Amino acid sequence: MPFSDLIAAFTVGLLGAGHCLGMCGGVAAAVSMGTPQNQHKLPFLLFYNGGRLLSYGLIGAIAGGLVAGVVGVTQITQQLLWLRLAAAIMMILLALYIGRFWNGLAYVEKVGQLLWKRLSPLSTKLLPLRSPFAALPFGMLWGWLPCGLVYSALSWAAVAGNALDGLLIMVAFGLGTLPAMLLVGTAAEATKNLLNNLIFRRFSSLILLMYGIITAYSVYNQL
Repeated sequence: MPFSDLIAAFTVGLLGAGHCLGMCGGVAAAVSMGTPQNQHKLPFLLFYNGGRLLSYGLIGAIAGGLVAGVVGVTQITQQLLWLRLAAAIMMILLALYIGRFWNGLAYVEKVGQLLWKRLSPLSTKLLPLRSPFAALPFGMLWGWLPCGLVYSALSWAAVAGNALDGLLIMVAFGLGTLPAMLLVGTAAEATKNLLNNLIFRRFSSLILLMYGIITAYSVYNQL
């Protein structure tokens, strides 16, 4: 797997962190504020985000492994190129979404709500968090929250070529979201204002847009 794919996945997480704060920031803030007064907040946030990254890695491994298995059984390698092209297009759509030029990925998130309705009640049973370790399964559940940003990264993981590369793509994406999520509860307001600033979002979206277009053009030339 090209190292550039891991950099791209990390960049998607880093630049799309404003969306992450909107989707998961309230939960992370609740983890931070719900920490027992005699304990430090950071371990709780680290375990919560560690659980989230574990879920991302698991989802990536499943997607990458399944697609690689199908391609291996059918021997239709050409189909993998088409899937890579679809992933590049997904990156372009994500760029438009982050830059607030187009809100279509919000409809994709609604599809995931069907699974989330079954999982979300489980998270309430884990509250209140009495120890940092208790935040790990809580974060793992919230890693399945329907999110267009996650789905975009997952499209890259699916065409990574194998389960391990799919896992690495999603972990790299999760690491990109980590700085903003760890700042929740400390510098939350300033971070959120920066990441939701329209100029910042559109500058970020242009970087992703260029990467998506270059990738799509590269794959198209191989078809």
